[in-house]
Amino acid sequence: MASTYTVNSGIEKPGSGEQSGTWGTTTNTNFDIIDRVLNGVGTITLSGTTHTLTTSDGALSDGHYKVLILAGSPSGTNTITISPNDQDKLYLVNNTTNQSVILTQGSGGNITLVAGAAAWIYADGAGSGAQVRQLPSDVVGDTSPQLGGNLDLNSNNITGTGNINTTGTLTVTGAISSGAIGTGSANITSTGTVQGGQFTLDNSSNDWTFTVSSNKLIISYSGTAKMELDTSGNLKVTGNVTAYGTI
Repeated sequence: MASTYTVNSGIEKPGSGEQSGTWGTTTNTNFDIIDRVLNGVGTITLSGTTHTLTTSDGALSDGHYKVLILAGSPSGTNTITISPNDQDKLYLVNNTTNQSVILTQGSGGNITLVAGAAAWIYADGAGSGAQVRQLPSDVVGDTSPQLGGNLDLNSNNITGTGNINTTGTLTVTGAISSGAIGTGSANITSTGTVQGGQFTLDNSSNDWTFTVSSNKLIISYSGTAKMELDTSGNLKVTGNVTAYGTI
């Protein structure tokens, strides 16, 4: 009886009485495939705009790797087709190219990884209608998420209607405005230090802005400075000073 192959990884299953004298080669190849499927990290060099990620029966191939490092210099968005389309696949994909990558297996749906992104993806092996999905990576279900380093917002905002609470230091290198934390329904509560070069209080059409410049605290309204306080305690105002105590 001729060899058959496992459904998802193409590991050879020699037929009874087959391959006399060559079992060692087949077995060793099978072990290499298993090793690659379990822990293999492979670099896939992309060029142009298409690539086929193939899993071959009974032979080591790129489709066997568990972790795919996408490298190279694609000329544009590169579409990677997972082949064959009737195999279930689970990959950790790291797109190190400077282009977006689309992973597809059939007409059921694709996922796109932008340049620099990494994700767990799986293909359902449903034949011509196969779908590739990305495993969820949000933190909604994690009630105490923690970062191992700094959170880079990549020029985007943190939005929400809840509170920002910290027992350490909240450092802002840009401005905290209503557009950055919501529409005024969110609070920043800190028992440590809130640091930032500029804070803006939203007043619909006009804003009050608190800015630190050259070690001076400047309070502006609608873009015009109204008060300036320096490190010596000198205070300048553009209008009148009304006092109800002793000056």
